[in-house]
Amino acid sequence: MKEAKILSNKLYLYLTEFFAGMSVMAVELGASRLLAPYFSSSQIVWTIIIGTIMIAMALGNVYGGRSADKDPNPDRLYGRILIAAVWIALIPAVGKYVILGISGLLIFTVNSNLLIWAGFLACMALFVFPLFLLGTVTPSLVKCTVESLSDSGKTVGALNASNTVGSILGTFLPTFVTIPAVGTSVTFLLFSGILLALSLLYFISAKSGARRGAAGFLAYLLCCAFGASDSFAFWEDGLSYEGESVYNYLQVREDEEKVILSTNVLFGVQSMLKKDGGLTGMYYDYALAAPLMAGVFEKEEANALILGNGTGTFATQCGKYFQDMQVEGVEIDEKITGLARQYFELSDDVKVVTYDGRAYLNAVEEAYDVIMVDAYQDITIPFQMSSVEFFTLVKEHLKEGGVMVVNMNMRGKEEGNINQYLADTISTVFDEVYTADVTGSTNRELFASNGTGMVSNLKRGRRGLPDGELSEMMGRVLGQMKPYQPGNYRMTDDKAPVELLGMQAMDGLIQDELGYYKEVFQKEGISGLLNEM
Repeated sequence: MKEAKILSNKLYLYLTEFFAGMSVMAVELGASRLLAPYFSSSQIVWTIIIGTIMIAMALGNVYGGRSADKDPNPDRLYGRILIAAVWIALIPAVGKYVILGISGLLIFTVNSNLLIWAGFLACMALFVFPLFLLGTVTPSLVKCTVESLSDSGKTVGALNASNTVGSILGTFLPTFVTIPAVGTSVTFLLFSGILLALSLLYFISAKSGARRGAAGFLAYLLCCAFGASDSFAFWEDGLSYEGESVYNYLQVREDEEKVILSTNVLFGVQSMLKKDGGLTGMYYDYALAAPLMAGVFEKEEANALILGNGTGTFATQCGKYFQDMQVEGVEIDEKITGLARQYFELSDDVKVVTYDGRAYLNAVEEAYDVIMVDAYQDITIPFQMSSVEFFTLVKEHLKEGGVMVVNMNMRGKEEGNINQYLADTISTVFDEVYTADVTGSTNRELFASNGTGMVSNLKRGRRGLPDGELSEMMGRVLGQMKPYQPGNYRMTDDKAPVELLGMQAMDGLIQDELGYYKEVFQKEGISGLLNEM
């Protein structure tokens, strides 16, 4: 076997290790963003991604070592890198269809832990094979670089260091540079292109594998042509905006009546603007009871803080109905704030700070009449904003008689559900807690105060409103408000299993929504299901 000239310089082998490590981490981070619009971005999803990738790398290490002992020909190694490059380039083109196909099949066959199974199988189908191939790189390169036992430790250490440094860059570049700048799809293509270039350089130097290299390059170009789109919701036409930030997949869609923001989900609604300036018909309308409960009409100066401002739906409503109240928001995603100004008519009078909600409370001393906590998205619930310690911090930033309103977006039926945990936790901090279920949705609004008389304040405040939709809405809230009877569930910074509780609630919602179709599928098969749909 004649060695390729490029391998006479061991630097190329170290570069191979460097870029292999970089690509593994870039694919891992890209995987989280590819899955987020379908399964959310939670600790559960991250656990699935990390676990499956580690399985792939471990198997690759074993196979690579055995393969290198049996046949140390570098052609085999760079051939595997070429295949991995093409596979990774293919992910943007076919990944979304694979995810939806797997999810569609599981919906009708799995009764619990749907997100875990769907996420796991999607990861296995999309990411295990290319990362298995990249897992063979290190043992194969050890075989190529170690020349004697006297310096084997030094050589292996240098290879591992190259891999580690590459992994570090592969962690930071997608998160802070490529994904926010060009999107997840192009990120996959960029790092795939690096692997492709590595393998092509080798084959050109070795004067072998010309057909493999040409086929790989052609396949890569086709993947670039069909996979460079940043559209996750490929069935949607006429979106006003679709893109990504450091934190979220973002989608703005618009019709004649409203503008809607969705984050990390393809169908959900996180923020809304009604073009006629009226109420939204969503939980924001219920939350407008909080300023009346805090008696803002009876105060010369009143203020409100929104943790999880989004595009400012609640802030805009407060500006309309409580014009003398100063409103400020905290939103961790600066890009969402930009969309709020561009598409959702968020007033420049509303100050928005780019920060984590809890960290902001730790940093300021100001007290507020109303604090709205609106930071929960399906199972993506920040544990640090669901604990006794967090709600204690909120209470410390409320004025006397101030009110906290929390949007809880999933109602569980079973004992010990996510809403029960949250409400019990809040009840250990606040003396007075009421809940109101939002009609036509799974949301529930929780109102809490250490003062007395939230209900009487709301009644008095409503009497001061002119007749109209807000007065009618407040009457509905009064009719649906119930004093909360706390149980023994509570969450702390040390123990807050919000992801598992959220997944449990999500399973229940899915089963409720699809129960009828599952029954049709079980009785009549796919033909009956298609007829129903």
